[in-house]
Amino acid sequence: MAPKSKSTKETVEDAGVEDVSMSEAPTSHQPNVEDDASMIDEGVEKEQEYDEEEEPEEEPQRVKLLPGSTPTAASFEFIDEGHTLGNALRYVIMKNPDVEFCAYAIPHPSEPKMNIRIQTWEGITAIQALEKGLKDLQELSDVVTEKFLAAKKDYAERVASA
Repeated sequence: MAPKSKSTKETVEDAGVEDVSMSEAPTSHQPNVEDDASMIDEGVEKEQEYDEEEEPEEEPQRVKLLPGSTPTAASFEFIDEGHTLGNALRYVIMKNPDVEFCAYAIPHPSEPKMNIRIQTWEGITAIQALEKGLKDLQELSDVVTEKFLAAKKDYAERVASA
């Protein structure tokens, strides 16, 4: 069995080293209060400058055409999207009779990306099929929202009159 080691305090005392107060410590070990204050002031000034500009931020490109695409067969990468958009968009695009194939995949669960592959028959490009699918999905979502709000209103009226 190994001998019990001494605590750090005992070891320091045995070495003849005494605790030193912060005022006695070398300046390189003490935080520079003036620097901290000036950094805060600079941060406030930069924040005020940014607030004065208030330029609208451009939304980053969220859809990318992946390499190796042809006019009738293309893969697209959607940033910050998942199964919710992927499955709904795939369903709507496949309803288009000009589309031969459409599938989506999430490359890895820890990456916020969704890839969708579209292959079309001659006469329509994959990009046109994607644009039509996005437009149709938006219209479908609008109809569902309208019907939901109407049903909610009807229910509220029935509960109020009861």
